[in-house]
Amino acid sequence: MTAPTDLPENPNHPGTWAARSPDKPAVIMASSGESMTYKELEDKANRLSQLFRAAGLQPGDHMSFCMENRLDYLAVLWGAHYAGLYYTAISSRLTTDELGYILEDSGSKAFISSPYKADSIAGLGDVLSNIPTKLAIGGDIEGFEDFEASIAKFDPTPLPDRMEAQPMLYSSGTTGRPKGVKPAFPGTPLGATEGFSLMIQALFGATPDSVYLSPAPLYHAAPLRYCATFQRFGATIVVMDRFDAEGALAAIQKYEITHSQWVPTMFVRMLKLEEEVRNQYDVSSLTFAIHAAAPCPVPIKEKMLDWWGPVIHEYYAGTEGNGMCYASPQDWLAHKGTVGKALTGEVHIVDDEGNEVPVGEEGGVYFGGGNMQQFEYHNAPDKTKGAFLDNGWSTLGDIGKLDEDGFLYLTDRKANMIISGGVNIYPQETENVLTMHPKVADVAVFGVPNADFGEEVKAVVQLVDPSEASGEMSLELIAYCKEQLADVKCPRSVDFRDELPRHPTGKLYKRLLKDEYWAGHETRLL
Repeated sequence: MTAPTDLPENPNHPGTWAARSPDKPAVIMASSGESMTYKELEDKANRLSQLFRAAGLQPGDHMSFCMENRLDYLAVLWGAHYAGLYYTAISSRLTTDELGYILEDSGSKAFISSPYKADSIAGLGDVLSNIPTKLAIGGDIEGFEDFEASIAKFDPTPLPDRMEAQPMLYSSGTTGRPKGVKPAFPGTPLGATEGFSLMIQALFGATPDSVYLSPAPLYHAAPLRYCATFQRFGATIVVMDRFDAEGALAAIQKYEITHSQWVPTMFVRMLKLEEEVRNQYDVSSLTFAIHAAAPCPVPIKEKMLDWWGPVIHEYYAGTEGNGMCYASPQDWLAHKGTVGKALTGEVHIVDDEGNEVPVGEEGGVYFGGGNMQQFEYHNAPDKTKGAFLDNGWSTLGDIGKLDEDGFLYLTDRKANMIISGGVNIYPQETENVLTMHPKVADVAVFGVPNADFGEEVKAVVQLVDPSEASGEMSLELIAYCKEQLADVKCPRSVDFRDELPRHPTGKLYKRLLKDEYWAGHETRLL
């Protein structure tokens, strides 16, 4: 797909489309149909940027926001962006302590939230006293000024020095305190050539006619950046309040979605709908269904391609922006299981000493080369140093291998590796098998204490029908796994939960489960 000839030479911003198509929907909430036009979004963003500047925030300063998916979300993002601020979208699922940590660690001078987080905010105490600008959006929060009333005091005229800014997002904190990923601050004029947007246009054909569905929480890196990027091209963004398998299919049909972004867990849940339910929805408008965040089990992706056709594109990257791999549907079918080939940066597979290993061998996945984005972990120099080799290559902490054509295959995250009797076991492989059992809705595999071997493999399973949990079901799942994997990779035992602690973006909070089993033990994995 090629870009229309009336697009600006470089990606621009919502103001371009507020001038060209003021009444066009910039955002639509999928369930309610509530919408915001490009003119409304641009006016709110400009007023908010004026408020920030009047409050003394200067380019390079920091602000944060924490709220549920809501109509105003992207207007807040653009307001911070127009003011040239680092901005942190904070997970709306965090506790008071976690929220307070990020507000303090980031050095935020402004904070915007909604009544959805009022209970958590109530316990922040001294943390809030150090933040001079606090705005409540969508209702009252004690100690906060009303968002709408506050921005109404300012003119919607753009700031004269609007510039390109950056999000500073935090990791999910699945292995300890979250890390703030702080990219270099661009400081270039707003609308200057922006590499990420140009890449998205080239790969996924973003145009003003695109209708982009975001089924995930907007605070996560990929939904946040992709929604904002598609708005640079004048697309309409359709936002789900929260992911629901049938609701996502209904949204595709209702809004004639052309572009969407998913994680493999969402694919699994849509595929486990009854076939007659799936087949009643028309998904033929989809031209690009993008997925990332975790490796997709091969059988799951095969079924999705059979269902949706060759529209499923995959990439591998992180909030750090240090590199990116990409696989088209055709690439993946020729290299099943890959997460793609290097698109920015170069992929290197190294051993524990930092030496490259031969093609086909597993090791740490590192990005190098001239296209890398420089980053640091905010207030965490040791973590920053640990992500880099002496030669400048950097890692997201994953394990993988390359094939002879340069396509990358992820095995697992290094922190999840199980060492049982000296044998390295990567849980992702086992999880991929158990996910395919028809009675399994979700699964987590990790190591638990074993007096003889140090660790043994444990599976914690969420069944489609929780009432079927039993000793017989445990044996059935173990036997199913042994039919497809070596015995050492299969669980020695299976426990059941009504629901696993999974982040809405698809990431599993495996540490919460591991902590239960490792209480009172010492191990390098915790």
